[in-house]
Amino acid sequence: MADTESAPRLKAPAGTCDTHLHIYGSKDDYPEAPTSPFPAPFAPPEAYEKVMTRLGIDRAVVVQPSAYAKDNRCTMDAVAALGKHRARAVVVVDTDVSDETMQSLTEQGAVGIRFHMLPGGVLPWDIIEEMAAKVTAYGWHVQLQLDGRLFPEKEAVIRRLPGNLVIDHTGKFLEPVTTDDPAFKVMLDLVARGNTWVKLSAPYETSKVGPPTYDDVGALAKALIAAAPERMMWASNWPHPSAQPNPPDDAMLLDMMLDWCPDDAVRQKILVDNPAEVYGFK
Repeated sequence: MADTESAPRLKAPAGTCDTHLHIYGSKDDYPEAPTSPFPAPFAPPEAYEKVMTRLGIDRAVVVQPSAYAKDNRCTMDAVAALGKHRARAVVVVDTDVSDETMQSLTEQGAVGIRFHMLPGGVLPWDIIEEMAAKVTAYGWHVQLQLDGRLFPEKEAVIRRLPGNLVIDHTGKFLEPVTTDDPAFKVMLDLVARGNTWVKLSAPYETSKVGPPTYDDVGALAKALIAAAPERMMWASNWPHPSAQPNPPDDAMLLDMMLDWCPDDAVRQKILVDNPAEVYGFK
């Protein structure tokens, strides 16, 4: 079982942001969608606040989980509970979303649309350009999770997207690749454009090496940090829904950054400055 008590070795700088977590409420209040890829754990805002205290996190980005498909109520309620001064949301909306709903979500703290191109995702590739254009008008970005091995196949459509792009989980290569792999090189090229950020997160979902530093995924993270430190961000992926009932230790996932990024000044960018820019924290 994950340790939930000990403090991390890494002392998080003021303003540290966890750029990817999920909140799950009671099944009576927030029923799961039929497309949910796995049972949703009970993980309310007050449980996550304990994680924030333990790790020294000041800011958080609540990402709409696959369990709720396009029902964003739990995610937006979580932002309200955590406080808009320290929380933002990435939500799922479809082509039929009204301008009134977009405006309301924006005012409540939504800053991005999630395209989850893996089991449980509900938005298809064929609307990503249309939706990117729609949400960019509200200052939102596109958050994209896919099997990173598909980057060469999807590069053209990704390059056509207006606005900013955030790529999940170090590219989420379902079979970890090496840094000279063509798919990883496409990802590096996308980051080099200047409007693409990467979350260094959830290595346990794809690593074949394992903790504490997940060296196969870590090699990709280190290459990304070396190439564009100003485009990297960190995230916990709490409560680790795909890793239940034995999730990784959140402190270990923060301490992982000591290995992936030994430079204090660069870690300041990854933990604080870059997310402040992307998510609009002052």
